[in-house]
Amino acid sequence: MLRRRGLSPRLTPPDLPFPPDLPPDALDAVEERLHHYALRLFLRGAILRPGPFAPAEATRYLSAAAARRAAEELGVLGVLEPAGRGRYRLVRRARSFGGTLEWWMARALRRRLALDVASGVRSGARGVGGDLDVVAAGEGKLVYLELKSSPPKHLSAAELDAFLRRVGALGPDLALFVVDTALRLSDKVLPMFASALARAARPAAAPRRVIRETWALAPGLYAVNARQDLVENVCRAIADGLVRRNPGPG
Repeated sequence: MLRRRGLSPRLTPPDLPFPPDLPPDALDAVEERLHHYALRLFLRGAILRPGPFAPAEATRYLSAAAARRAAEELGVLGVLEPAGRGRYRLVRRARSFGGTLEWWMARALRRRLALDVASGVRSGARGVGGDLDVVAAGEGKLVYLELKSSPPKHLSAAELDAFLRRVGALGPDLALFVVDTALRLSDKVLPMFASALARAARPAAAPRRVIRETWALAPGLYAVNARQDLVENVCRAIADGLVRRNPGPG
């Protein structure tokens, strides 16, 4: 579908804190546990540590006891290994949590919605920087997801402008801007999107709540957060988009 749009896509090596060739049951176990927001917070912090760390040093969002449990669980999963004196280190270095988030979301969408999915795709579109985090195909429709692992306060106008340029170059049926946070999007992200859409001269309407902090911003364009269940929210946005692009007989 990307080549039909005149693009020259290619996959990039996955940036994961664990070997991507683990046995299938081990990869399934990692995927399943990443559904827990607290574990994702801990792993995101662990990846940012430059060397061996005590569990409580990985994130300030978990108690010391919860951080220790998360470290032990990731040790069992083969993501962390003991480094002595109650400290841990990653089995495999990763640049950021973004690659793990992309890998996990791609697997979850393949499992939940039976979509054809690829993550970490270089689009080959001229003048459009950045990878396509996740692209998926189903029912003849192309879905593009931009994933952000940092909280909304770190989001910049330039990032939204770049996202909309990628949407314009790709021409997907549905585009989702997904922020892995339990914080509200309505406080900062929605006003920023309104400004970005205006700068891009794209049609927009008042944001429509799909569920919780999942918002329809324009035809085929959604903003999604992780409140209660990130994958469920993404699936609800995709379902909303598919139904509204195929309204059926009037």
